[in-house]
Amino acid sequence: MTIPSIALNSGTRIPQIGLGTWPLDDAEVERAIIEAVTIGYRHVDTAAKYGNEVGVGRGVRASGIPREEIFVTTKLDGGYQGDDRAIAGLDASLGRLGLDYVDLLLIHWPLPERNEYVSTWQTYEKLLAAGKTRAIGVSNFKPAHLDRLNAETGTVPAVNQIQLSPAITRQEQRRYDTEHGIVTESWSPLGAGSDLLDAPVLAEIARKYEKTPGQVVLRWHLDNGLVVIPKTKTPQRLAENLDVFDFTLDADDLAAIATLDQGDQAGVDSDTSGH
Repeated sequence: MTIPSIALNSGTRIPQIGLGTWPLDDAEVERAIIEAVTIGYRHVDTAAKYGNEVGVGRGVRASGIPREEIFVTTKLDGGYQGDDRAIAGLDASLGRLGLDYVDLLLIHWPLPERNEYVSTWQTYEKLLAAGKTRAIGVSNFKPAHLDRLNAETGTVPAVNQIQLSPAITRQEQRRYDTEHGIVTESWSPLGAGSDLLDAPVLAEIARKYEKTPGQVVLRWHLDNGLVVIPKTKTPQRLAENLDVFDFTLDADDLAAIATLDQGDQAGVDSDTSGH
């Protein structure tokens, strides 16, 4: 199957559903990628901090799919912020991945108290110009962080990857991203660690479409124009997560799901998280 993709401001396109890989280890993630690519996935999300980039690279190479057809994202954490540390950081990630470039490179967390995300972003611009990544973006950035990037560099991130689900909808952030041409990508899209999928509202909608609550939630992300990266290593769940393109949610469904929103305070605060 062909997964829909969304245009990025860098001129590339990102598949709307990808495979999240935290906290899979190298062996688990290699097997998961091979299975995922076999059934149609073309997007894999990892990070230096996940400790599984070696396995991601192995899975990409073992998949038998040409490199240019698989969208690979990685993220550099706080150890690579400031000065030009991200240059060595991405070189190390590319070495572990066994790749010449990544499709998307993200700043993992803003860490505003360190006051280094602007200089880090300027280094990312160099990496983009050098062809070591096809697009650059951020993760867990708030409007204030993005305003500062724009004011001091003039370069708009292609993607902002944030914690987002029907329980934590971050509507203000999503509006900001849309207004500035930034694609919003959802991590923890199924509300990992919460009872989101047990909500009666989701069970009722799932019965209506003969789907699972998880599939309803993934469809919610798609219908809201989001990129979504659910994590699983189970072949059945990998297939289930792709079986969401034969239905759409109607206005009544979306209104019912909106009652699940617990507010942004229910999620992580990226001013204080990510260390």
